[in-house]
Amino acid sequence: MLELRDLVKHYPVAGGESVRAVDDVTLTVERGELVALYGPSGSGKTTLLKLIAAVTAPDRGEVRVDGRDVTRMSARAAARYRLHDVGFVLQTFHMIAGLSAIDNASLKLVGAGLGVREAQQRMTPLLERLGLDARSGARMSTLSMGERQRVAIAKALSTDPGLLLADEPTGNLDTRRGAEVLALLRELCREHRTAVLLVTHDPQAVAVADRVLALRDGRLVDAAPYVQGDTPASLQAQ
Repeated sequence: MLELRDLVKHYPVAGGESVRAVDDVTLTVERGELVALYGPSGSGKTTLLKLIAAVTAPDRGEVRVDGRDVTRMSARAAARYRLHDVGFVLQTFHMIAGLSAIDNASLKLVGAGLGVREAQQRMTPLLERLGLDARSGARMSTLSMGERQRVAIAKALSTDPGLLLADEPTGNLDTRRGAEVLALLRELCREHRTAVLLVTHDPQAVAVADRVLALRDGRLVDAAPYVQGDTPASLQAQ
């Protein structure tokens, strides 16, 4: 579903130097597979997600999603790609506090052209699946952090995307709620046959991921130390 081929993105810095935020990354994520990507701050994780989301253009290489090279898309095609083909689950929820859970979960469908009522009808089973049926009419401002993250997952999956990008989805959650969210992502990934790339510092992600990779200085490196639990704390310190 997702193929990165020899992907490079660098940024100029003072003195004529440049920093390779993403340095020759090649990666494939299949449908139904959840890949966890570890890396310290500044390792290139956010830049990599922006390249996959067609927000930033690479200096070299390809990003293919379901066979299409998204790096060659027009601005309009890229916007449609982000709306229909990619779901985003972020550390900050990007929800409208005054709207209900079901209204927020339906926003992408409404943006895709569905009427509000039809969008809400389509979202109801997914909210029930996420345990939010009793809270679907509640305003976002009244929901717990774990409930808000589940609404974000529902919104991300609303257009049935083939690819889900999750950027620190447990960053604002306690350990128990974080584990619940990760388990839900794992289950929904399998059920919807969605390819998931999960950027995280959370060691719990190892338990749900099919593969664990590590990014350092823009390059994919051996993830074994992170999987073995030898150095997760060092991710915060570097």
